[in-house]
Amino acid sequence: MNKESFSASYAAAGVDITAGYEAVELMKGHIARTAIPGVLGGVGGFGGLFEPDLTGMTHPVLISGTDGVGTKLRVAQYLDKHDTVGIDCVAMCVNDVVCAGAKPLIFLDYIACGRNVPERVAAIVAGVAEGCVQAGCALVGGETAEHPGVMPADDYDLAGFTVGAVDKSKILDNAATKAGDALLALPSTGVHSNGFSLVRKVFDLDAHPENLDKRYDELGGTLGETLLTPTRVYVKPVLALLERVRVKGVSHITGGGFYENIPRSIPDGLAARIEKAAVKTPPIFELIQKTGGIPERDMFNTFNMGVGMTVTVPAADADKALDILRASGVDAYALGEIVSGGERVQLL
Repeated sequence: MNKESFSASYAAAGVDITAGYEAVELMKGHIARTAIPGVLGGVGGFGGLFEPDLTGMTHPVLISGTDGVGTKLRVAQYLDKHDTVGIDCVAMCVNDVVCAGAKPLIFLDYIACGRNVPERVAAIVAGVAEGCVQAGCALVGGETAEHPGVMPADDYDLAGFTVGAVDKSKILDNAATKAGDALLALPSTGVHSNGFSLVRKVFDLDAHPENLDKRYDELGGTLGETLLTPTRVYVKPVLALLERVRVKGVSHITGGGFYENIPRSIPDGLAARIEKAAVKTPPIFELIQKTGGIPERDMFNTFNMGVGMTVTVPAADADKALDILRASGVDAYALGEIVSGGERVQLL
């Protein structure tokens, strides 16, 4: 901590730079957990240095992704629990880049807050670090910015950025996908980090945040505990699959649900045919639909409905792919098949 750096005038304007130094000290141990070969230097520089090992790649291509946690942060703020939303932030970014077949290498976060509370910032970064460990990438930098007068004192926003690498010849571009290919589901851990504006409206959380403390038998806990369950990080299982099976496409099911995201990994002229009975939907989605009176189509067009990621493989390799994913800790299952023509997502 730089004890010589203090501006009384800046503090009077609402920005305590010494709190920033304290937050950095508290988060150093969390950041150290994410160190992987290639990390150069430590925390506190003007940029994060990383020397990638591209051995085995004949034509390396970098891929980047950025995202945030969205209004799920409101749930964390209402419950004053901030140590898991960082996992969501990482997952939203790294799950996107692995859809191209890339391995995430580095991650940076950005926290904007009304007031820098070092312990709270450190808790957020602890979650970011855990997400990076799950993804196998390094947290090489970040920024915490106080915005007094722009954001309420206890408010904050969290976003992140990742860079990965993939050999050009192995980029997943869905061009080889054809009718008859199998569509596999990688289960979600719940709502993940999309659709929370609707969730907050359905349960009237902004007017009655105490509703988060309500217990539901079907959830096995409180509404708040269920909603704060972190987004699953799919990087390691998908990379393991890519090493042994010809994967033709991968979709991360985020905002827009099935109808927006599954077609992104399927060429024009083809469609995903899915039997609704095959979808293993956690109880939280039925509770949201019932409480809010939401049409079924809107549910599948807003939420992941229990499917956090889909993978397209040749039908002959479906069983092998399922075995590999299950051995990696993901209870994957057959979701449907690729067909010719019609609506891009056909829920039967």
